[in-house]
Amino acid sequence: MDHGKPAEIDRPFGLWTATALVVGGTIGAGIFVLPGQLASYGHTSVAGWVVAIAGTMLLGLTIGLLVQARPAATGLMELCSEGLGAGASVLIGWAYWVSVWASMAVLAATGANYLAVFIPALDSVFLKGLAAIALIWTITGLNLMGARAAGRFQVLTTLLKLLPLVAVIVILLGLLLGGGHAFEVSRQAPYETSQLPGVLNLVFYALVGFETAAMAAERVRNPARNVPLATIGGVALIGLLYVVVSTGIAFAMPTDQLAASGAPVADFVTRYWGDWAGLAVAGFTAVSAIGCLNAWVLISGEVPLSMARSGLISERIGRLSQHGIAWQPVIAASVCASALILSNLSRGTSGLYDFMMRLTSSTNLILYIGVCIVALRFGINKWLTGAALLFSLGTLWGSGLEVALWSGLLLLTALPLHLLNLRQRKGSAVG
Repeated sequence: MDHGKPAEIDRPFGLWTATALVVGGTIGAGIFVLPGQLASYGHTSVAGWVVAIAGTMLLGLTIGLLVQARPAATGLMELCSEGLGAGASVLIGWAYWVSVWASMAVLAATGANYLAVFIPALDSVFLKGLAAIALIWTITGLNLMGARAAGRFQVLTTLLKLLPLVAVIVILLGLLLGGGHAFEVSRQAPYETSQLPGVLNLVFYALVGFETAAMAAERVRNPARNVPLATIGGVALIGLLYVVVSTGIAFAMPTDQLAASGAPVADFVTRYWGDWAGLAVAGFTAVSAIGCLNAWVLISGEVPLSMARSGLISERIGRLSQHGIAWQPVIAASVCASALILSNLSRGTSGLYDFMMRLTSSTNLILYIGVCIVALRFGINKWLTGAALLFSLGTLWGSGLEVALWSGLLLLTALPLHLLNLRQRKGSAVG
């Protein structure tokens, strides 16, 4: 295969922009809901963060070395296609698409939970579910109006996502300087090795997206240098932020209150700064979640569009609307995200989040496992790549049987599309 690309290709992203891509693509809904999801795990959750961050860095290094070896590649999907062939690439691309709409469901649910702080009428899981679905279709409508409108909305919401996390850190610093007595309000559960795989799968959801710079490697200047640095630097920054915020909230808030919270960051800020601050944080968090939802709705059309243009699935799926949007996969993703929310309302808020986050992590891990296998086939640092592969497989195992079965069934839906595409291409060749 010829890896050459036109010399005049536009590469606007330097190291700082690439790092911003990693940070912006990773920080989404996870950190705003995980303190509540992890409350009952105590010290095991701290160990989960440490292992997840270390494993993510292994994956980041593997991806970085892979990009160094193939700096002219357009991104990870091209590398997977080259290293694994069309059939496996379809499954990997489809798994990534499934993770996109599963993440859409989590983001919409997060937005609805934080909006409920302002709207007391949303006092039940069912009503919050309906609100989440309404958010999905509102943002879908915005995206169907064209990428330009979606892009403007994204710029408006991007910077706001950091403000709630900054508020938490300021509070934690104040508590620490005040003697740290507030960190004794909860009795943390002891570390349990048996719980670590499940915790690892949960916390990994908050780290998904670190591969953003590698996905856009074709647009990064000097990708052999900047992509690895941006990926590792971004993961280190995000990991430090997440550990401080998640564990700090867990230690400075009663465990039972935290576990029952649908908006743990807002409730934490309210506890120490009062209602006005909690409302402000809830507002910013809702905007952050809805902004991330906007980005993933956009991507839900771009991933199948890229696959269709690469000949991996039928070109019909990539047909564009008059506004230049691959409308069929966008609508399909929104239908699937809505169905995921509706079908899991009986689990309650905590169970709903748990299932959706594990599903997102598990389907995303298919991409990372594929990348590790490609790196091994290319002979890239086998010890490092092997360790990253073991981490990915272990994290996938931690998803549990139910999520694993659902992930497998959803992946199988890609096979008819691939076979249909092969049949159409064969018919065209004969014709």
